[in-house]
Amino acid sequence: MISALAQELNDVLAGTAAGDLLSDMGKRLYFPKGIIAQSGEAKKLGKTANATIGMTVINGSPVTLQSIQDQVPSFSSRELVAYAPTAGNPDLRALWKNAIIKKNPRLENIPISMPVLVPGLTAGISYLADLFLDESKGLVASDPSWDNYVLIASARRNASFVQFPMFKDGKFNIDALEEKMSEEAKSGSVRVLLNFPQNPSGYSPTTDEVKRLVEFIKGLADKGVKVMVWCDDAYFGLAYEKEIERQSLFAYLADLSPNVLAAKIDGPTKEDFAWGFRCGFITFASKGMTEEQYDALVKKLMGTIRSSVSCSSTPPQNILLKAFQDPKIEEQKAAYFKVLEKRYQIVKNFVNTHKSDALYALPFNSGYFMSFHLNSVDAEALRKKLLEEKGIGTIAIDSQTLRIAFSSLDDDKIEMVYSAIYESADELARA
Repeated sequence: MISALAQELNDVLAGTAAGDLLSDMGKRLYFPKGIIAQSGEAKKLGKTANATIGMTVINGSPVTLQSIQDQVPSFSSRELVAYAPTAGNPDLRALWKNAIIKKNPRLENIPISMPVLVPGLTAGISYLADLFLDESKGLVASDPSWDNYVLIASARRNASFVQFPMFKDGKFNIDALEEKMSEEAKSGSVRVLLNFPQNPSGYSPTTDEVKRLVEFIKGLADKGVKVMVWCDDAYFGLAYEKEIERQSLFAYLADLSPNVLAAKIDGPTKEDFAWGFRCGFITFASKGMTEEQYDALVKKLMGTIRSSVSCSSTPPQNILLKAFQDPKIEEQKAAYFKVLEKRYQIVKNFVNTHKSDALYALPFNSGYFMSFHLNSVDAEALRKKLLEEKGIGTIAIDSQTLRIAFSSLDDDKIEMVYSAIYESADELARA
């Protein structure tokens, strides 16, 4: 059953790609004019007293146990223990929007939504699935891909999970991607998740590959197909080769067509080396969408946040807000980028000078990871052998893909780890 509040948002979104792409749940979702909304009004107008929010307040400030306050003495109690708004700290959201535009100059003067803060990028993917996937609306993604994608799409939303082979002949297999998208588009709409730098391969497309992909999406849209692209930009900015396209695919899709809806899922989790903070953002863009329509879509997103975690954790938001205002932050990030880039170069040099009939490296040029495709051995068998005999931890993504996070390997351990991988794979192949 669709409530009056949900229908009000549906009416605002009618005729847009966003409205047409909504799932059954997406059509039902709304942000209630309940406790949170009424508390927001009280903050603005309740000058005499505010009896709306379930916090213990003394003299206008939330109380904090001294044992907690002592751990973060520079923070006020409100910055530390108060509830955050459902969509996140408004100052942090505005700052992140400006940062997106700065990192992606193509977005200058293109209307996009205000980013909504979510408790991590996994939550962001899950919320998009709530809004846009159901039994009749599947998701196209790469093979191999992060195992959480299929868990969210298929197990949580019971949606089909359609994969295309990510690589062919050592290159990004755009032909296969276009083929799968074309098949899905026969229903009138298609939803695709593209993750660059990609997990698990560590691949990012070149400028020419992005151009071709955008032209293909435009072609589908021109035929009347509603296309939604989820841009998982978890590792955005970690590019180590010159030919890689530096701007997000989102920047090329934001004003492409009224039939294209782009969602950018990003955040400081990886970009700013703050993994456990569990802070991510979702930002929407579609050519011709008005501020009112963006607001309606954001309210739908807020509905899925409110009905699951209610709001994200307050302390990380305020820590990040203060950190982003530090003029030294970019210099600090650059130093760790160089650490990752050096490790990438060591790995690249190793795999380029070592050959094995048992495995080969998938294309990689960015991010935290690289992966091996296994020709004649099982990835789980190799993973166990490395762990039990060498004490080396790796990840078996599927039966033919072994992922290595070089991001977590000190420089002096890389050659040892990769030598063990090649040797163990060869031993299994001969067994």
